[in-house]
Amino acid sequence: MKRRHLMTGGAAMLTLGACSAPSKFQRYNGPEVTGIVVNKAERKMFLLNEGRVLEQYDVRLGFAPEGHKEIEGDGRTPEGVYYINRRNPNSRFHLSLGISYPNAEDRAKAAAMGKKPGGDIFIHGQKVPFRRDKGDWTWGCIAIDNKEMEKVYAMVNDGTPIAINP
Repeated sequence: MKRRHLMTGGAAMLTLGACSAPSKFQRYNGPEVTGIVVNKAERKMFLLNEGRVLEQYDVRLGFAPEGHKEIEGDGRTPEGVYYINRRNPNSRFHLSLGISYPNAEDRAKAAAMGKKPGGDIFIHGQKVPFRRDKGDWTWGCIAIDNKEMEKVYAMVNDGTPIAINP
């Protein structure tokens, strides 16, 4: 009988221990993020409060990082001023923040070429959590590691402007 109680108690402890795993959702109580700047050539992203840098991250970009995204499938990360327009807590890339690409100008340029502009451009984490992705590997998104993405997801609100520079 004692052995059964020991086994049941041990199983309960393991189950409760699993419940206390750290959440990917963090709280942020610091200064508001009023803008994001991504400098593609430097592979850097900055979270700003009224021009003051709050955080800085190394980023990975689209697999063809030179130039502005023009059409679907070109592997480029867009350039220009957009805004954060949605969030995906269940992204295949851990967490993600949507970028408002394409805008009207992007759609018009692609249409003039007889093509689609593409879309679904995000700031996101990694697909494989324990592998440090090297080089540019996304289809046009901006990628950071998962722990960093948890912090960015907590800090950045929908509507935050993002300037993506060459």
